[in-house]
Amino acid sequence: MSATTARPDAAGESFADLPPSPAVWCSGLRKRYRRRTAVDGVSFTVERGEVMGLLGPNGAGKTSVIKMLLGLVRPDAGEVLLLGRPGSDPFARTRVGYLPELFRYQPWLTAAEVLKLHVRLAGATVPDERRREYLAMVGLADRAGDRVGGFSKGMQQRLGLAVALVAGPELVILDEPTSALDPLGRADVRDLLLSLKDRGVAVLLNSHLIGEVERVCDRVVILDKGRVAASGTLAELLGQRELRLRLDEVGPAAAARLAAAGQVTSGGDAYTVALQDDAVIPDIVADLVGLGVRVHAVEPGRISLEERLLDILRTGHSEEHR
Repeated sequence: MSATTARPDAAGESFADLPPSPAVWCSGLRKRYRRRTAVDGVSFTVERGEVMGLLGPNGAGKTSVIKMLLGLVRPDAGEVLLLGRPGSDPFARTRVGYLPELFRYQPWLTAAEVLKLHVRLAGATVPDERRREYLAMVGLADRAGDRVGGFSKGMQQRLGLAVALVAGPELVILDEPTSALDPLGRADVRDLLLSLKDRGVAVLLNSHLIGEVERVCDRVVILDKGRVAASGTLAELLGQRELRLRLDEVGPAAAARLAAAGQVTSGGDAYTVALQDDAVIPDIVADLVGLGVRVHAVEPGRISLEERLLDILRTGHSEEHR
């Protein structure tokens, strides 16, 4: 054996030191349906233990992207890796939980029987006690023996969440999981997503409820017309802060001072200044007073995710953060 020959287990040790692959990695996904391009060059990643939100208007391509990730639709171009394996590999999906936007369970089965059936279809081994725990987790402990045909849409949504989670997936993909839930149900789902994150489970969340996305997601990808219009952490996307003021006697010098601080919008005595750093607010107010402006109100604030989303979709302006 030469002096440069490595020990047999050296390669295994070096690979063991590498960080885990992303839960989702996709690059250049494209899909056309006849003459319509539904998805056009979409690329993003979802890291382990991360909750990522997928946002965009109807027809933006969100559900098509999800179906391509799961192998339910074949992309015309692009690549997918799930938990480090090619998306075309059936084994890649064995550790993935999925709740589609539109689903129906056999109405003659009970909630417990639906869960047992899907555990069997997944090829997993989940004890009865653990299945009962998941029904309790989604608020259906007392309805386990009831037939699904008598469930409301919200109760079926809760059951769908239990189905997606019961096999202990490392990645969960949820397509509008709170669409039929009341405020209490949405709060339960929010707590559930945060508990998954604490356990290192990655979540890809497609939702129209922007407030829910803002509460639970670490990063957001915004799709528009099949393309990524913007992406980044919430801090990056919502980094712009606003200063709302009510002012009287704003002369040319004061107007120039406001403009120097950031983009200004105004109406009557109301002024809004877009800021990059709210540490400058005391200086702005002091300068305005020194210029003879009467300051009636000062309200610092941060642009909301809804406002940012609408700005991107209306103006087509985006600054991607990757």
